[in-house]
Amino acid sequence: MCRSLLTYLRGTHTVSSRKTRRLLDKSKTFHVACGVAICVFSVVHVSAHLANVVSFSVGYSDDFPALNMARYRGEDPRVIILTTVPGVTGILLVLILFLMFTASSYCIRVSNYEIFWYTHNLFIVFYIILMVHMVGGVLKYQTNVDAHPPGCLQANQSRAEQQREELKQDEHEERRCREEAHFQPHYPQTWLWVSGPLCLYCAERFYRYIRSSDPVTIVTVVRHPCDVIEVRMLRRGFKARPGQYIVLNCPGVSSFENHPFTLTTCPTEKKETFGIHLRVVGDWTERFTEQLLPEPGIENEVLPMVQQRRYPKLYVDGPFGSPSEEVFNYEVSLCVAGGIGVTPFACVLHALLDGWMGFRLRRLYFVWVCRELQSFYWFAELLCALHHKLWQENRPDYLNLKLYVSQPASLQVMSEEKYRTLSSRLLVGRPRWKLLFDEIGKTSKHKRVGVFCCGPKGISRTLHRLCNSDRYTGTTFEFNKESFS
Repeated sequence: MCRSLLTYLRGTHTVSSRKTRRLLDKSKTFHVACGVAICVFSVVHVSAHLANVVSFSVGYSDDFPALNMARYRGEDPRVIILTTVPGVTGILLVLILFLMFTASSYCIRVSNYEIFWYTHNLFIVFYIILMVHMVGGVLKYQTNVDAHPPGCLQANQSRAEQQREELKQDEHEERRCREEAHFQPHYPQTWLWVSGPLCLYCAERFYRYIRSSDPVTIVTVVRHPCDVIEVRMLRRGFKARPGQYIVLNCPGVSSFENHPFTLTTCPTEKKETFGIHLRVVGDWTERFTEQLLPEPGIENEVLPMVQQRRYPKLYVDGPFGSPSEEVFNYEVSLCVAGGIGVTPFACVLHALLDGWMGFRLRRLYFVWVCRELQSFYWFAELLCALHHKLWQENRPDYLNLKLYVSQPASLQVMSEEKYRTLSSRLLVGRPRWKLLFDEIGKTSKHKRVGVFCCGPKGISRTLHRLCNSDRYTGTTFEFNKESFS
């Protein structure tokens, strides 16, 4: 979860291997896997301690009272748990872990992101309680094994048993103990495993706090169709690469919530502004939009810099790396977007329009699937401008553009003359992915094709399955899924 460190690593020349960069892009998957492993082993850990508590109560030993967590034989296990530091802290740890795990589910993150955000930040409380939990001293070990070896005559005997043993032969005399058994708790070692990652993460968060301490200047706000808002910003010294994303914090909406958004425009030598497109879905985006556009106006309404003072304070953290940066590192790339998932590739198209040089990309397949025709107006001018530029440079085959309207009822015609180019690229229904992969496989034999997806899970699963199939002889498809850390 050290986003800045991962971004630095994948952007340095030392990490020149594409496989290594793709491995770094799996940081969120690794984070989720670690979380699931923690939950699984926590269940095992708690179950073992519950069995221990019952054993302490039922099998209370008068010979070794120092080993007993119970105070007397038959003590209620619930009383033992609720009256000891390890028991109380253990309950709190289980409760916090349960909240974090359940709130991390996909349905809660989509329906109420605030619940996920606040419960996930309980990890700070979790680690504090964990440090207290491990000093409880429930598990102990014997310190005088030489003077009191396990199995000696007085090791596990009551007084009656010792009297019976004294009547036996003297051959057992050599096995008698020289002193009583002494026990002490195990030395806590959890901090040895936790302190290193925590220090690294704290240093990362402190660096990000310093970097994002100054608010950005909001230059322009544009309202697009289908509840999409474009925000253009300016900050001195801000540099980013196509495909990267930023994290926004608006104190006027919430001081603690941070939301990631992909950059749709990056700073260049000619312009220093950068921008994002966000869809108004959820409480945070609704409140943020109300502060940006207090009085909803007509679509495509532009608020100039004269009204800049009305904009709320906005802090930007980033940029951070993402799999979409690898689009330019393949000779052939396939970019698939679903709805607002087009934002990572909008910056790529802007880079091609601005004439970025020094990349390997020689052919780009761009597929955009939307429910409504109005959604294509978000970047209609960009697509038309790029298409016109490529035709002027005599490279009409560089960009293979396909636009799909999944709901035929919403299909209309782009009547504007300037969008006539896109009208010929409009298709009804859903893409036939197998035919598209067959086409790319035939024209790109003996090459590695980068497949990039940002959209619904159904599309990503289909593309992932096709990339892993062996039906394309001589062509290797590498799947890259956009996923914010």
